[in-house]
Amino acid sequence: MSRKSTTILIADDHAVVRQGFRMILAAEPDLSVIGEAANGREVITLAEQLQPDVVLMDVSMPELNGIEATRRLLAISPRTRILALSMHRDSVYVREILRAGASGYLLKEAGDKDLLFAVRALAAGQGYLSPEVSDAVLSDYRKHVTDPIDMLTTREREVLQMIAEGRTNKEIALTLDISTYTVDSHRGRIMEKLNLHSVGELVRFAFRNGLIN
Repeated sequence: MSRKSTTILIADDHAVVRQGFRMILAAEPDLSVIGEAANGREVITLAEQLQPDVVLMDVSMPELNGIEATRRLLAISPRTRILALSMHRDSVYVREILRAGASGYLLKEAGDKDLLFAVRALAAGQGYLSPEVSDAVLSDYRKHVTDPIDMLTTREREVLQMIAEGRTNKEIALTLDISTYTVDSHRGRIMEKLNLHSVGELVRFAFRNGLIN
């Protein structure tokens, strides 16, 4: 039995770029280009009709950019995997299109082998990032994703641990040499910062974050 071809839709506002991608992809027996779009609106319309496995999505297109097109396309064709194409190494482009739902990011300067590897990775349910943008993405991730526990002061983490261990306000106050009023104040700030609403939720949070065993 022959292996099912991965169906691909190419979205780029430059015809010569689309033709180049089509030539590379069409030469592979397991890949099939089923359509081309010149802007974001076209790619959404075609994706709804054709339901491709993978869309090559130019990040910068007129009328509707690739980021917004990705968001809208996945709302109507959620099983489609989107490989973003861009000349930009800047992490902001990568971050925004990945947040919109893209599964991969390929620099347009990449070679044929990288394109084919990326398309097949997405078709197999994996992700792909051009090696040249990986460091930028990791750095950006560290900058923008904050561990909730990092929002707590050292003293608040101490108090949280003791609450999770089942200590009373009086016991915590004696241990830390502070007033029960101060303990209660810390508890209120901890719950507010972490958006938690009960001692049970505090205990579960402390357990998940390794403050208690």
